[in-house]
Amino acid sequence: MNTAATTNTQVCLVSNQPIPNLTPLLDSSLEARRVILVVTPDMHERAGWLEDVLRPRGIRSELWPIDDAWDFDAIQSRIMELLERETEAGTRPALNATGGTKLMSIAAYEAFRAYDLPIFYVHPERDSIVWLQTGDSSGQPQELENRLRLEAFLQAHGARVAHKPRRNLPAAGDLELAETLIQGQDRYSRPIGTLNWLAASADHPGLDARLEHTTRELDELLDLFQQHGKLTRHGDSITFSDEKARFYANGGWIESHVYNQLRRLRGRRPRLQDLACALEVTRQQRDKTIPNELDVAFLHDNRLHIIECKTRRFRENGEESAGAEALYKLDTLRDLMGGLQARAMLISYRDLSGHDRSRAADLGIRVCAGSQLHHLRQHLLNFAAP
Repeated sequence: MNTAATTNTQVCLVSNQPIPNLTPLLDSSLEARRVILVVTPDMHERAGWLEDVLRPRGIRSELWPIDDAWDFDAIQSRIMELLERETEAGTRPALNATGGTKLMSIAAYEAFRAYDLPIFYVHPERDSIVWLQTGDSSGQPQELENRLRLEAFLQAHGARVAHKPRRNLPAAGDLELAETLIQGQDRYSRPIGTLNWLAASADHPGLDARLEHTTRELDELLDLFQQHGKLTRHGDSITFSDEKARFYANGGWIESHVYNQLRRLRGRRPRLQDLACALEVTRQQRDKTIPNELDVAFLHDNRLHIIECKTRRFRENGEESAGAEALYKLDTLRDLMGGLQARAMLISYRDLSGHDRSRAADLGIRVCAGSQLHHLRQHLLNFAAP
């Protein structure tokens, strides 16, 4: 590492995209111990989210207020004031010119150039920094470490993980049952909806549900779950073994299957840095706490990937369809939780209508549904591609 590029103090321009500010601060080669957050009035909350991530990691933070993000002269004057103070104190801060408005970035860049101080920019696609000014490192890309975990990433976007997410290997029997369901997708796609309904209606202390009708495929499916110890059948009623078994039957099995497939892919995608399923997250919206669940989520090159897993049938009803609702929700979560670089994918045991597939394409959401599940591994590889 070139010592010219090492800096203990970074100046960041706070914006609604926190990760380009955060990753250089957590990169061990840059040895950041202190950050000065240049913040406009509308970005104070986001600055607080960044401070919440940095504080337990021993990085001291200070807010440097800017009154107007579009007043070039005033911005430059404030940055000059900051650099005068830092120079008198004997420090040489580096500017992360990635955030803020364009005027903020240009004003700060010119000020740091005048003081011959280090300047870098975070490449939005390559997860690297380009040194614009710092000795003989100028212009040379420097790859950033993939040190972020999901909890810190989501916290930087104003979300909190309510409970410890699942990162453990699913039980062998659960993986075997899920694989059987995937291989028999054509046969089980219809009765799986009935099983979902039974599991949902058994959401009470007895964990019992009653069958209103049956088919040969449904009998076969229930027998399969009974063989794996998930439920017991008594004529026209069933009892789930426990709450975990009920959750598994109500679609949890496909989450576990997708999670396991991604675990197995880490050898081919070594930059897949963190992975979890069943993340319960909360966000504050005014005085309300808004809960959400991410079925499967992972970070690849510090970019959030969200996967929604569904086993229900999406009835088509125009813009009000259940498929449209799931896609719009996924689109919103992607933007709120991951910012501009985040990716989203819908995995559905049953096929989607042509309208929903077109809607997903318009929203930039990947889809793997119905018979495509037989090639799920390749779909996940493409989804996590650099």
